Amino acid sequence: MFDVKEHSHTRLNILTGDWILVSPHRTRRPWQGKTETVPEDNRPAHDPKCYLCPGNTRADGSINPHYKTSFVFINDYSALLEDTPEGSIDVDGLLKASSEKGICKVISFSPDHSLTLPQLTLPAIEAVIEVWTKEFETLASNPLIKHIQIFENKGEIMGCSNPHPHGQIWSQCSLPLEVDKETRQQKKYFEEKGRSLLSDYVALELKQKERMVLENEHFVAVVPFWAVWPYETMIISKRHIQTLLQFTPEEKKAYAEILKKLTAKYDNLFRISFPYSAGIHQAPVNDGDHTEWHWHMHFYPPLLRSATVKKFMVGYEMLANPQRDITPEWAAEKLRELSDVHYKEVVSNK
Repeated sequence: MFDVKEHSHTRLNILTGDWILVSPHRTRRPWQGKTETVPEDNRPAHDPKCYLCPGNTRADGSINPHYKTSFVFINDYSALLEDTPEGSIDVDGLLKASSEKGICKVISFSPDHSLTLPQLTLPAIEAVIEVWTKEFETLASNPLIKHIQIFENKGEIMGCSNPHPHGQIWSQCSLPLEVDKETRQQKKYFEEKGRSLLSDYVALELKQKERMVLENEHFVAVVPFWAVWPYETMIISKRHIQTLLQFTPEEKKAYAEILKKLTAKYDNLFRISFPYSAGIHQAPVNDGDHTEWHWHMHFYPPLLRSATVKKFMVGYEMLANPQRDITPEWAAEKLRELSDVHYKEVVSNK
């Protein structure tokens, strides 16, 4: 008899329309491949060589202020520029390109070089959320901008070029691929059902409990049924809202709480500063009404078996479609049973 916990199968990502191959039996495969070196996690509170620490000189020669909370600035090496000239090419419909304008910003979460999100206090995380909200509002007021992507790359193996805890905001004049797919899927569902796709999905996850990791009054954190990365999670607002601008003060506090607890669980899994790419998905701006959109945040961590073994997206994943070995249900159970108090806080309190 077919069992999703034992047998190979495919799962649909309802947010994108993509499929993923799940192969639970492969967890018995011995590993003789590459292992990663775990970086030292004993950074000082201030590093005189860090481009993001208060008072230091950045790579372009700018000098950071002696900031006390979060610090935001235009990326010194932005991938998108506001003054890019208009233009396009089209050669027989085969060689096509068009100019892309945008604004890229960097957000230092804290003046303390040593503190990642799970180690910040709740008020400090709330302050970061306030910065995200303010920056979203400011960028959305620019009629050029259609999409605002708030994200964080954490850890060397995720390509993070600076160890100071920070995130980025890339805003641009068109919808990027993943957001375009999520917009189409949510719009189709909303038009058919009259309800948001993720409202119904959250209700189902709350009923089944199999993939739940955390829950509070306003948010859930789940390993999605269609998760690609081993310990992938998604934070979803219980209320059907489109952007950060609609959060109530109570929801901002609840969001800070679930962010701290989820990222603490990640660090507790292998007792390291857990690497990931994370990002907030919310409705496009200056693009009409997007009632179908439901706010959520993705976490894509690469580690698989231990702190030194990561998931590689190669071969079949690059040429066919994503594949995973451990089931989302197994990953959720593993994360759920972990403490939501950071292991370093436990040690310091003893």
